[in-house]
Amino acid sequence: MELDAILGHGLAIQASDVHLKIERPPMFRAHGRLVPMEGATALGREDLSGFLARLLDEHHEAQLRERLQADLAYASPGNGRFRVNVFRQRGEISIALRVIPPQVRTIRDLKLPPIVEQIALEHRGLILVTGTTGSGKSTTLASMIHHVNITRDRHIITIEDPIEYTHADELCIINQREIGYDCRTFADGLRGALRQDPDVILVGEMRDLETIETAILAAETGHLVMSTLHTLDARETVTRAISAFPEHQRDQIRLILASVIKGIISQRLVKRADGKGMVPAVEVLLSTALVRECIAQKERTHELTDAIARGHATYGMQTFDQSLMALFREDLITYEEALAQATNPDDFALKIRGIASTSDARWDQFDKGEPAEGSQGAAFKIDRF
Repeated sequence: MELDAILGHGLAIQASDVHLKIERPPMFRAHGRLVPMEGATALGREDLSGFLARLLDEHHEAQLRERLQADLAYASPGNGRFRVNVFRQRGEISIALRVIPPQVRTIRDLKLPPIVEQIALEHRGLILVTGTTGSGKSTTLASMIHHVNITRDRHIITIEDPIEYTHADELCIINQREIGYDCRTFADGLRGALRQDPDVILVGEMRDLETIETAILAAETGHLVMSTLHTLDARETVTRAISAFPEHQRDQIRLILASVIKGIISQRLVKRADGKGMVPAVEVLLSTALVRECIAQKERTHELTDAIARGHATYGMQTFDQSLMALFREDLITYEEALAQATNPDDFALKIRGIASTSDARWDQFDKGEPAEGSQGAAFKIDRF
């Protein structure tokens, strides 16, 4: 069975991921569900060995031997690019491939809040895109880099593992560095970037204290730094970043983080009501005086969600529940799905039923209509994220 033929079939059914494992036919994640390749037989060891020969070069063969897994990107002729993870399970090889769209989609194509365009054009500071695996973080970051590329003349350096989306220079100079080929670690690449006259630095993931510390330093010294964290929302993101530091440094880091954070964009993909794919629910935090106070003062960090909710009309911020409410009102998601994804299901259910609750102040600005000019509209539609 040919690897490229399998990938082509996956693209034909609009799969987002392809899974290859012995004793199972190729499996595709299409519109959120796992489905087998129609008419395919179970894969054998010889099939997986053939796939490895096509995917791995010497560097990634060594990585698989040493780490028992390997991360890479693969360009399939006629099918485009895929992010690949090769790993061992029960002594056998398995492969997971993520489809990388052939072109970088714009922020508006992705139906992200328009305020994200403004966030991408900040001159300095730290921007974090967060969410679980598969929530679209890399796609959002690529769209933000693309927006800078077509609107500003800046030097952009990306540090990725592996490089997923490739960017052609427009108004910007873009240098893309891959871990293992162009630099050893995220922290090494980030330290090197500070000596390469960057305006914008994209770090694929803030995996460890050294990378987080260097990213904050870069943002503090006048660069715009974009990165990701595997956190669910803005409040957890702030807590995770600060807790990565030793106890005796955390008060100081709170103050620095409060001053450098420009935006936190948190994403979840939820099932569409019509069953045709997924739709993004997006929480957006911007740096306002109240937000900075909530980050700087530990006892007030729990107020971040309320600060976001109250800043909808004025600043274009929105909570997950406000985003879910907009999607539900547009009939893009069902009531059951909205409730299952809501941060505060009880208050959300009361709001749907039109019953006032003690936290209804969160919805006051949201219910007054459209947010401020240049910020997120209350509702948006999307076919596939």
